Amino acid sequence: MEDPVSTEGNGKPFFDDPNAALREIAQNPAAYAHYLADFHRVVLDMQAKLEILHRETRVHCRKTRVDGDRWGQARLRSFPVEKSLNDILKNLKSVTSGLEKSAHKRQAHDEKVTKVEKQRKEKAQLKERKNNLSLQAAPESAGQQGAQSQNMGYGSPTSIYNLDRRESA
Repeated sequence: MEDPVSTEGNGKPFFDDPNAALREIAQNPAAYAHYLADFHRVVLDMQAKLEILHRETRVHCRKTRVDGDRWGQARLRSFPVEKSLNDILKNLKSVTSGLEKSAHKRQAHDEKVTKVEKQRKEKAQLKERKNNLSLQAAPESAGQQGAQSQNMGYGSPTSIYNLDRRESA
C-alpha cells in the first residue's frame, strides 16, 4: 500500500520540499504560462463578481436615506464605500495585466537565452574560421613585394604638387 503522505510513490514525504513543484514550473515557460493562466482565470472571476457587488452596493447605499437628508447627502455618504471597491477593482485590473505581462516576459526570456546561445556559437565559429584562415594564408614572397614597389605612386599618399609625375592609366 502506498504512503498517503508521499508525492509520487517514492517514499519521500510531500512536505520535505514544498517548493519543488513551483521550482519545476519556474524552469518551464509553458508550465509557467499555464500556471499564471490559472491565476488569471481566478482573478478575472473575482473581478466580475466584485463588479456586480460594486454596482449593487452603490445602488443600495445611494437609496438609503435618513429623515432630514437634503438632496445628495445619501450619495455623499456612499462615496467612501464606492471608492474602496473602485480601488479594489483597479488593483485587480493591474494584477490581471501583470499576470499576462509576466507570462509573455518569461517566454521572451527563454527565446532570448536561446538566441544568445546561437549568437555565441556563431561568433565562436567565425573566430575559429578567421584563425584557421590566417594559418592557411602564405606570407608574401620578396618577388611580389618588388612588383608592387614599381607602382609606388599609386599606393602611397600623394599631394597636389606631384600629380604631374604620376603615370596615367
